[in-house]
Amino acid sequence: MTRGLVIGEALIDVVDHDEHVGGSPLNVAVGLARLGRDVDFLTHIGDDEGGRRIADYVNASGAQLVPGSTSAVRTPTAVATIADDGSAAYTFDLDWQLSGTPEVAPPLFVHTGSIAAVREPGCLAVAALLDAYRVSATLSFDPNVRPSLIADREVARERIARLVERSDIVKASDEDLRWIDPDHEPEWTARAWLASGPALVVVTMGGRGAMAFCSAGRARVAARSVAVVDTVGAGDAFMVGLLDALWGFLGADRRAALGRIGLDALTAALESASLMSALTVGRAGADLPDRAALHAHSTEAGN
Repeated sequence: MTRGLVIGEALIDVVDHDEHVGGSPLNVAVGLARLGRDVDFLTHIGDDEGGRRIADYVNASGAQLVPGSTSAVRTPTAVATIADDGSAAYTFDLDWQLSGTPEVAPPLFVHTGSIAAVREPGCLAVAALLDAYRVSATLSFDPNVRPSLIADREVARERIARLVERSDIVKASDEDLRWIDPDHEPEWTARAWLASGPALVVVTMGGRGAMAFCSAGRARVAARSVAVVDTVGAGDAFMVGLLDALWGFLGADRRAALGRIGLDALTAALESASLMSALTVGRAGADLPDRAALHAHSTEAGN
């Protein structure tokens, strides 16, 4: 098992009348592939102009689109409005469905999140797939909450809680945590999530950096200084950097080792994830860097 599997939505982002390929899970799949990781991507898009654009984008990154991913009536879209501080708000036109078992070998890890985790009917299939793959794979989850697409908040919160319990690695923003559990501070919620099952719970806090919780305690890193162009894909890039840095801990046979991760290794993973995110928000759109760009930045930083 050397390939990862990412499950979730892919869509066309419309930002200031410009169209970009987007979707949180898609960004994770593409970002990992750009770093040279072997990744399959299961989604639900149409066999139309937008869908073909997404398929070409995924393939160009080095990721593989799982057969059956192009069965939607139409390819989803999201219209993004960028605020003065670079943050984005979205209006979606999206149908999320999955059926059957993906035609892929048993994966090293499975990542999902965002719309795919809570939107019916596809979210039910996602949960079933995670249960099936947990025997062989590390499970990672990023709720990446989209309130405008959630019809029943309590149902969504229950689904998120169940996915957290199943997962080994959970990453969420402090905004996500405040929406999911408005009665508690994000750190309290993150610690409660850790106690429910995951080996790691990571919280991103924008300009205040990131923190992570594991059995050894808490790790924290500061945000990197960067001129923000927009924040589209920032959390996805962080997830990519985190999974890439933890690659040696992935796979169900390494679950115990992940559960024993030390604070030094966890801090190093957070630093790598923060770098990925910083390089992404410094460009327009969710244009995640490849391995060469990371190496070039590290070389410059060392001079």
